[in-house]
Amino acid sequence: MSAQVRLRLLPRARCMFDEPVQVKVDGLRSGHVVTMRARSTDEKGVVFSSSASYKADESGEIDLERDPSLSGSYIGVEPMGLLWSMRPDTLHKRFIKTNSINPHVVKFSVQDEEEGKGRMLAEATNERLLLGEGVNRRPVKEGNIRGVLFTPPGEGPFPAVLDLYTFGGGLSEKRASLLASHGFVVLTVALYGHDNMVKNIKEVHLDYFEEAIEFLKKQDKVGSKVGVISISKSADISLSMASYLPDVDVTVWINGCSANTWLPLYYKKSLILPPLMIDISKVILTESGAINCKYAIHNPLAEENKATLVPIEQAKGRFLFMASEDDLNWDSKAYMEQVVERLQRHGKDNFESVSYPGAGHYLDPPYGPHCPSSFHAVAGKPVLWGGEPRSHAEAKVHMWKKIQEFLRTHLSCDDTQSKAKL
Repeated sequence: MSAQVRLRLLPRARCMFDEPVQVKVDGLRSGHVVTMRARSTDEKGVVFSSSASYKADESGEIDLERDPSLSGSYIGVEPMGLLWSMRPDTLHKRFIKTNSINPHVVKFSVQDEEEGKGRMLAEATNERLLLGEGVNRRPVKEGNIRGVLFTPPGEGPFPAVLDLYTFGGGLSEKRASLLASHGFVVLTVALYGHDNMVKNIKEVHLDYFEEAIEFLKKQDKVGSKVGVISISKSADISLSMASYLPDVDVTVWINGCSANTWLPLYYKKSLILPPLMIDISKVILTESGAINCKYAIHNPLAEENKATLVPIEQAKGRFLFMASEDDLNWDSKAYMEQVVERLQRHGKDNFESVSYPGAGHYLDPPYGPHCPSSFHAVAGKPVLWGGEPRSHAEAKVHMWKKIQEFLRTHLSCDDTQSKAKL
């Protein structure tokens, strides 16, 4: 066995979180079967890991872009498989990466499975950054707003986005910081459970989000338009924002509902939408201890629940609806069909919709570990999120590119166009 086995990460070992990396090994014997491993620890100290067996070619090389995994966490040619197939060492844990300052650090290794079981042959560390070069990160504590503002380098003006990742409490920076690295000014806000905010809430006030949009529009490098990106419960908040607030030009809705869920919604101290609730009898307890809530929420189209439906035909802006067909949190695809049907019924064509077969609830930026189940803030216990890992990983790559294209197209700054004409 040559002592010169090398594990290389190309084009470099330090990259953005949402960038693919090419994993290559050389210096092996022809036909040598080894185990490739990836390991990472999240912000809560939970260890995530994956492994896959590969066979070296005649030159003693392995290239994950070309060679299939023979067994392990996934099978077949999956260039980023070691990343998305990582699983936690404890049941029902989601990979927690909410702070953008520190990179997501992944240790890759090659281990000999033929001579001396598990002997380490080579290793390399992949630093996956959430904050792009020159992106400014500024914590915001102004008026009622609690969050973080990310601004790209350069003069701008840049398209502006309000990131709602609010449910479960606290603040998540990952999606916002990555979007800023792609040329957007992004404000991510907490709704509760962060800084000096209340620990829990019993109602939602649209005024808070209106204040956030006004704050965003006042920023130096921001163009004239603002978009909102949302997922899960925050997606129905984004529908209400688009329908009731004047300054929402684009709404990205990911795996949300067509109605206002769980908490009453107020605007200017008046109740505007009552909440659609869960039918506990329809919650299915599974062997793993996690619950399946897919069909547990009451039917928003039933006569007695129609008051909870968001009147999205009032919206002046554009929508991008994205639904996972294997979402087990709720029936996102059905809700997407409902909002599309409602817009069409009112003669509207201000939307695009995409659905992803085999994908689960948590569609976030690509290449993080797949999460089949984790603790649910509303249910108070672990919930199945759904998704076949490979399909889910593919959906995330497509979704992330599509979101950026959609936001860029519909938030393009008038100021930029006028500069171009000069």
